[in-house]
Amino acid sequence: MSSDRFSLAGRRALVTGASSGIGRAVAIALAEHGASLVLHHLGDEDGARGTAERTGADTTVLEADFTQAEAVAAFTNELEARAGAIDILISNAAIEHRRAWEEIDSGHVHEHVAANFTALLTLTASLVPAMARRGWGRVVATGSIMARRPRSETVVYASLKAAQLTAVRAIARDVAPHGVTMNVISPGAIETEATASRYVDASFRKAVSAKIPAGRHGQPDDLVGAFVFLCSDAARYITGADIPVDGGWTIGDAPGLLPGTAS
Repeated sequence: MSSDRFSLAGRRALVTGASSGIGRAVAIALAEHGASLVLHHLGDEDGARGTAERTGADTTVLEADFTQAEAVAAFTNELEARAGAIDILISNAAIEHRRAWEEIDSGHVHEHVAANFTALLTLTASLVPAMARRGWGRVVATGSIMARRPRSETVVYASLKAAQLTAVRAIARDVAPHGVTMNVISPGAIETEATASRYVDASFRKAVSAKIPAGRHGQPDDLVGAFVFLCSDAARYITGADIPVDGGWTIGDAPGLLPGTAS
């Protein structure tokens, strides 16, 4: 297979939540494969500009609070005015506020629904019809292992990641005949700036690694190959998929000795 099939030259990608972590790593990888970038962030101009420094002089940086419906609508208008046609949507921005399930209130639910689900639908409705008219487009959403292995303290976040996959698959059926693919990549335990404080604890790192068949937690760079692949022509026949990038965690905890067994 020619490496040209992985080229993104001439494509323009919007990456939400691109100021750090997975979003930053994916944006840089897309640029390395030829795409031009629009970067979204919330309250981290320095981080977004740092990503832009590595993705090209023509990178556009925009800010929006996706927990506010009116802000998402304004963002799509600004995006059209400043960036023009978008060929690739990386829907990565999300919030994860942990709370005991007995203490969840409507505000907690509303905030997560807006940022983690409604924003995806709004951006998709704004960008995907034009992709379909042009006969080419890619949508890749960042999912989570929690959609398959939920925890009670993240019940809202996990539920919305599952809902996101359903939405992506539903819309993917309609646009597949028009050259647009829509998929989800679901990370496992990934160390980012947002989770770094947890991984400083050696006992936490050991406990996480012990559960993962690959024997370690992941880094943002572990995810970028899957994103680039799904955005490329090499993945033109893949749509509605949910690809776990988790060191094998979704297939079960790492094998270990059971009582009474020998090594």
